[in-house]
Amino acid sequence: MVKEAAIPPAGQSFSGKDAKPGTPSGNLVVKCPKCREILLVREWEKNLKVCSRCNFHFKLSAYERIDLLVDPGSFVETDQDMVSVDPLKFVSRTKDDVQVYAKKLDDERQKVGLNEAVVSGYATVETLPLALAVMDFRFIGGSMGSVVGEKITRAIELGIEKSMAVLICSASGGARMQEGLYSLMQMAKAVTSEFVLQHGMIDPIVHRRDLRQTLARLLRLYTPAAVHQTEPLITTAVKVELDSAD
Repeated sequence: MVKEAAIPPAGQSFSGKDAKPGTPSGNLVVKCPKCREILLVREWEKNLKVCSRCNFHFKLSAYERIDLLVDPGSFVETDQDMVSVDPLKFVSRTKDDVQVYAKKLDDERQKVGLNEAVVSGYATVETLPLALAVMDFRFIGGSMGSVVGEKITRAIELGIEKSMAVLICSASGGARMQEGLYSLMQMAKAVTSEFVLQHGMIDPIVHRRDLRQTLARLLRLYTPAAVHQTEPLITTAVKVELDSAD
């Protein structure tokens, strides 16, 4: 069960686009949790948040991962204002605290700067069109509630409608128990395991700095020649979003 988000107060945004989550605020160095190397933040960011000593890959936020993968300035976010409701009126009671799910959602939006655990939209990778849904583990462990399942489904449907490849960056802790059956129902919409079984799976391990080039190469291999005419396709996709907004 989902609804459109309320408009944030003036000067406040839940998009997270302007923030750089995962960067130690004001810190000049960061310690690698694997090898304990002390890394200069400036060099660490230049290396895409990968340890220069042991190659440990630090976590990325959803927007950081999108910036890493797609052409600069090409990403258009969809369904940004969609938020979960509290169909079960879920309350978590512990020994020392009582937590209401609706309040937890509000707290997570403020803390993380996102409305939900996934960011969806479309972009280009070396001019090739791509629909994508990128999860962010910081939002309740990347758990899948009704909004996450719906946004992933819509990204897939957009890819089908516009003959675009679909990329899903998964970083999930499972179904969101606070939404009960509504969350479990998203599995039926979002899992495509039978399709993968029938058509095979590409599963290379790629360094973060090579992801965009690798993704572009795969898109060129599997994208029909006619679809390589990117600009008309993207223009049409933009028009679809504007029409749906009306």
